[in-house]
Amino acid sequence: MNKDLILELYTRPTCSDCQAAKEYLAEHNIDYVHKDVADDESIEEELKELAGSRIVPSFAFYKKGLLGKKKLVKNLIGFENNREEIEQLVADIKE
Repeated sequence: MNKDLILELYTRPTCSDCQAAKEYLAEHNIDYVHKDVADDESIEEELKELAGSRIVPSFAFYKKGLLGKKKLVKNLIGFENNREEIEQLVADIKE
């Protein structure tokens, strides 16, 4: 993987794992698109279609494609449970 990855992070303001994920990304200067599912019902529907559930945080890693399209590379639900893999993927974004 490489810096052509885009990260979209689905969160809720009351989720402690979500807050930890956002803090980690901020500390490491990782760019991402923040999607607050509590803010907009359509974002929650988008999350359910993507992940098959409403569980947050959900990390969606996309590869930039031709003509502005994006292709899902990896979707991970939960920060602490997937931290090692998330750290590797975000390291690839920074390179």
